[in-house]
Amino acid sequence: NDTAIAICNMENIDPVGVHTGDSIVVAPSQTLTNREYQMLRDSALKIIRELKIEGGCNVQFALDPLSFEYYLIEVNPRVSRSSALASKASGYPIARVSAKIAVGLTLDEIRIANTPASFEPTLDYVVTKIARFPFDKFSDASNVLGTQMKATGEVMAVGRTVEESLLKAVRSLETGVCHIHHRKFDGWTTDRLLEYIRTGTDDRLYAIAQLIRSGIDLVLIYNNTKIDMFFLEKFKNIVEFENVVRANPRDAETLRDAKRMGFSDKYIGQLWGLSEQEMFRLREEHGIFPVYKMIDTCASEFASYVPYFYSTYEEENESVVSDKEKIVVLGSGPIRIGQGVEFDYSTVHAIWSIREAGYEAIIVNNNPETVSTDYTTSDKLYFEPLTVEDVMNVIRLERPKAIVVSLGGQTAINLAEPLAALGVPIIGTDCEAIRNAEDRGCFEKIMEELGIPQPEAEAVTDIEAGVRAAARIGYPVLVRPSYVLGGRAMQIVSNEERLRHYLQTAVEVNTDQPVLVDRYIMGKELEVDAICDGRDVFIPGIMEHVERTGIHSGDSISVYPTFSVSEKARAKIIDYTVRLGLRIGIVGLYNIQFIVDGEEDVYVIEVNPRSSRTVPFLSKSTGVGMAHIATQVILGKSLREQGITEVYGREKKRWYVKAPAFSFAKIRGMDSYLSPEMKSTGEAIGYDDKLTRALYKALQATGMNVSNYGTIFVTIADRDKEAALPLVRRFYELGFNVEATTGTAAYLREHGIRTRTRRKLSEGSPEIIDALRQGHVSYVINTIDINQHDTRLDGYEIRRTAVENNVTVFTALETVAVLLDVLEEITLRVSTIDAE
Repeated sequence: NDTAIAICNMENIDPVGVHTGDSIVVAPSQTLTNREYQMLRDSALKIIRELKIEGGCNVQFALDPLSFEYYLIEVNPRVSRSSALASKASGYPIARVSAKIAVGLTLDEIRIANTPASFEPTLDYVVTKIARFPFDKFSDASNVLGTQMKATGEVMAVGRTVEESLLKAVRSLETGVCHIHHRKFDGWTTDRLLEYIRTGTDDRLYAIAQLIRSGIDLVLIYNNTKIDMFFLEKFKNIVEFENVVRANPRDAETLRDAKRMGFSDKYIGQLWGLSEQEMFRLREEHGIFPVYKMIDTCASEFASYVPYFYSTYEEENESVVSDKEKIVVLGSGPIRIGQGVEFDYSTVHAIWSIREAGYEAIIVNNNPETVSTDYTTSDKLYFEPLTVEDVMNVIRLERPKAIVVSLGGQTAINLAEPLAALGVPIIGTDCEAIRNAEDRGCFEKIMEELGIPQPEAEAVTDIEAGVRAAARIGYPVLVRPSYVLGGRAMQIVSNEERLRHYLQTAVEVNTDQPVLVDRYIMGKELEVDAICDGRDVFIPGIMEHVERTGIHSGDSISVYPTFSVSEKARAKIIDYTVRLGLRIGIVGLYNIQFIVDGEEDVYVIEVNPRSSRTVPFLSKSTGVGMAHIATQVILGKSLREQGITEVYGREKKRWYVKAPAFSFAKIRGMDSYLSPEMKSTGEAIGYDDKLTRALYKALQATGMNVSNYGTIFVTIADRDKEAALPLVRRFYELGFNVEATTGTAAYLREHGIRTRTRRKLSEGSPEIIDALRQGHVSYVINTIDINQHDTRLDGYEIRRTAVENNVTVFTALETVAVLLDVLEEITLRVSTIDAE
């Protein structure tokens, strides 16, 4: 009926030039005048009508801050990333309404709460979205932001003021900061800071705050950033109040004012010399706790109750606490490499299972991109930071029977111990079990007690101890911080020089942060997700990685069921999984990674006492609802009571393949060479009755260009040449042209493969780079010698150029072998069809 409404107007703090997905976004717009807002709104509605769009639509404008001139940037005639943010910010379910429009309903016929969908949402609060970037993992990558989006995820926070909303968003990011203060900038000069803020970066906000602390005039900051003075004034309000807090330790009124502005317990505690636990007790002593306001589409102008809340330090509480028994589930926070939307899968399934069991299910999460933060998923949604402070505030109000931490990834697991110390009941895998799995000393004692082998390892607390441990264990060694997520700062090092460099630059090794030095075993890597109820264990399936150890499991191609492991090795994997789950004390889901060396030597790499990133893949492959079964176990229903009596599930006859997807082209400076440091940003599944076809589907689904003709470019480390030779020969026999660097080309020609030599940049020729840029190459195969690994050598430039020009790069020969199986299958099918 030609009705069109504006759902939510959002404003980027960063000026035009920074992708909206990377910018700090505030809703509703804070700097638009009524005239400007009306002008942009009317234009958007004219556009959607003129284009005859039915459903959700995203319109982006650029507004001249010094006049009323504005420009249309783009129109997305679909739901978008911004639609998810707008839906969560306003409580207006854009996708659901769009779906109903698609089947013929009009806006006035669709109901939302107790208003029609034609009623324009009104916000009486401020929403801030901040992007989550992967630069903490990739120090070589450029953190300069531009028109190419680089963020892997985002957080959203809600408050009554810009200051409160912004500070809640900052502490939701899980980047080690809890305020608009970053230690990185503490020693920087004013000139250096002013130069730094000229361009958009992932941490410009903290540099601006540091300049304000130094007393720099806001006009000078504005001239360097073009960030609106309104927002700079808000940053200044926060920074100036830091001095008030610092000057009034333990003062109740100051504490109340600081909480109203959005200051975290952790930061106030740093200023006052108190721990988070002491800060909670201090607030408890003075009765300083937030109330919860409701997010609905009408700013409470009409009577309605939407179970979707945010905290603020005001008077009236709008969250009605029921008498029903409640279970709180902690979500997984922002999507980042190592912890993605796969944990939202487990969280949502847990919520459904909790509701099915008759409990009131409550979710705490802060990621607008997830299903768990749709208020229709749970009985109650608290859109809050996943910190001890914010979770405790919810628990204090709701008084739940218990909370579940083992389904929200490492984020939730890290909250278990501090929450338990404050008396919060945790069901499922408890703090002792988490400690058994994650504390190296505890874990090694359990492994020795059970007689289960693991790669020889030692935890070291200083550089010299690390050197001695590596000499005893024998190079190459795998080094990593004692706690890692997504392979963070994990490396294979081959000599003392590189080990010393790692210990001095990659990690801060000390008594509180030991580094693990492990013997590096080059074998097959396998992975198991299992469920333990304290008496029995159920293993739905075993996954085998195509790539050998040394490549992070999240970056490996994973296959279910296993395709090359002996029955003896499989039996050991099942045995070790059962015994470890029971001894560690797991109740619910857990994940174990194994190395199989030879035919039957099986080693345990690590045990993760929580849901893992492979739970959705294995659940969909086996048809077993792992998160549902695990949640019932957590709630007290044993595996046997659920009718599960076997230890190992029946294997499917079909093949299932999980292939990683990467974003190398989007993040400049990020090396595409696969290593123990996880780099993939997503994954895809393929399945078929034939393994090669399942592989083909999975690779295609990740966006890889799978071509069975063209040219391959090869540059292989000396130690890999013998293994690479039969693979290159297979390409050659398929009809591919072969090009290679000087040394590799000579080796291939010696073995009867016609090869064209391409000289490297270090040999004074740009011909390799030119060939990649001109689209003459289908695949690049590149391996390196870890004894000489330097990301800035020729190999790095080749990989970088290939990625930038959409040429598929392989750095593991096992992946190349899989691709060849696929290409030979494609070629055979085409030949058969031609013959017929």
